[in-house]
Amino acid sequence: MEQINLLLEGFSNALTPMNLLWVLLGALLGTAVGVLPGLGSAMAVALLLPITFSLDPTAAFIMFAGVYYGGLFGDSTSGILLNTPGNSSAIASTFEGHRMARNGLAAKALATAAMGAFIGGLLATTVVVFFAPTLVKLATAFGPAEYFALAVFAFLAISSVVSDSIVKGLVALGIGLVLAMVGVDGPSGTIRYTLGLPQLFDGISIVVITVGLLALGEVLHIASRIHRDPEAVKIKPSGRPRLHRHDIKKALPAWLRGTAFGLPFGIIPAGGSEVPTFLAYGTEKRLAKRRGDIEFGQIGSIRGVAAPEAAGNATAGTAMGALLALGLPTSATAAIMIAAFQQYGMQPGPLLFERSGPMVWTLLASLFIGLVILLVMNMQFAVLWAKLLLVPRHYLYAGITVLSVLGVYAISAALLDLWILLGVGLVGFVMRRYEIPLAPVLIAVILGPLAETELRRALTVSEGDASILVSSGITITLYSILALTLAFTAYKHVRASKKAKEDAQLINA
Repeated sequence: MEQINLLLEGFSNALTPMNLLWVLLGALLGTAVGVLPGLGSAMAVALLLPITFSLDPTAAFIMFAGVYYGGLFGDSTSGILLNTPGNSSAIASTFEGHRMARNGLAAKALATAAMGAFIGGLLATTVVVFFAPTLVKLATAFGPAEYFALAVFAFLAISSVVSDSIVKGLVALGIGLVLAMVGVDGPSGTIRYTLGLPQLFDGISIVVITVGLLALGEVLHIASRIHRDPEAVKIKPSGRPRLHRHDIKKALPAWLRGTAFGLPFGIIPAGGSEVPTFLAYGTEKRLAKRRGDIEFGQIGSIRGVAAPEAAGNATAGTAMGALLALGLPTSATAAIMIAAFQQYGMQPGPLLFERSGPMVWTLLASLFIGLVILLVMNMQFAVLWAKLLLVPRHYLYAGITVLSVLGVYAISAALLDLWILLGVGLVGFVMRRYEIPLAPVLIAVILGPLAETELRRALTVSEGDASILVSSGITITLYSILALTLAFTAYKHVRASKKAKEDAQLINA
């Protein structure tokens, strides 16, 4: 009851005409910057943070709430429409979202993403308000062995689920791990696979890999087919953003499953929202195979957009709780937000609610307000955003190429990154040609360094005793679920292959 009273007091501070104008402005600016390839939500927060410093604290925080969630929606918008997610947290939403866009369902995909973002963010912020202490206890249960088990689970679960061939999934995983190993090895300081180039000491940027693999690879793939099969690359009209009753009935369980994946990950420093979004996507694909859902991987599945989008925003919501209650930034965006608190003499952590209670509850209330405004705004703007796809194909893909190159160059102003972008784009083209899945590459690049570091930490703590990797209930549970998943997936693949051979023999007979 006390939390409700404090939250209502926060709403009374936030709900003024001027403050609503600030949150609307923040939502618009955050979405606009998040849409630009190579920038994304973290960059939106970093670029727009100085604007808030000239405002009074209440107005600053309520505008920041709009920027925070607006940038996340912008990430998904560019991924769904242009196949170029603004941030790695939107990669999983891109796979089915862009398929929907290409098949005339762009507005519906954007509306699904908007609803998923709203539901995930709303439930996560509610959990933060009422259950922050419980989430803090959950975070302390994870040590190096648990993080490593989580990474292995994500690696193999995604690789086995997203591809019709386990071998192709593992090949994609290997490509991602090779890319992740470039640079200076953190624990030992050893320089690996840099070809003697100092520019590669920090490794290959995830932005370069994401943009090259998804955007440039898609452009090259379309260019190779545009004359041979013009109908296959034709983008259909975007349709209306209205979600009918049967759409909501399909998407609602996926929204809730995605939110369940995202809630605990916001307080765990395990690579941001990439892990839960990929796990949510993999779960939906596995369920789609069980249901015989032909939309998934073909014309685009509404569930494949709903689940990862809800997971990403749920993670962002509980990440805010971890920042406020623990002073622990579990994502790049949350880390940047520390500057906003310090600007007003506030230090996130256990004492924040006591020392700066009114301001904290105003911020939490503004997060709810920002979510509502973003939902209303983006449901109306879905058709407008989707009109980007009406641009003639040669202009559209030329524009995507230019934006991709500019986005990558803007990060480091390094010519080498552009050559790497071209090389990764060619790899993406070849993978599409031979139907090798892209998701395992991206999950390996994102979680590869985490898995390596946590494995070494675990073995260092145990003085080389590998049994520490299976010494807790969490690790045993994760490995057991993984073993069952792989066994079931292998059985399904063998069964499908056997059935295909039998059908071929009947046809030949």
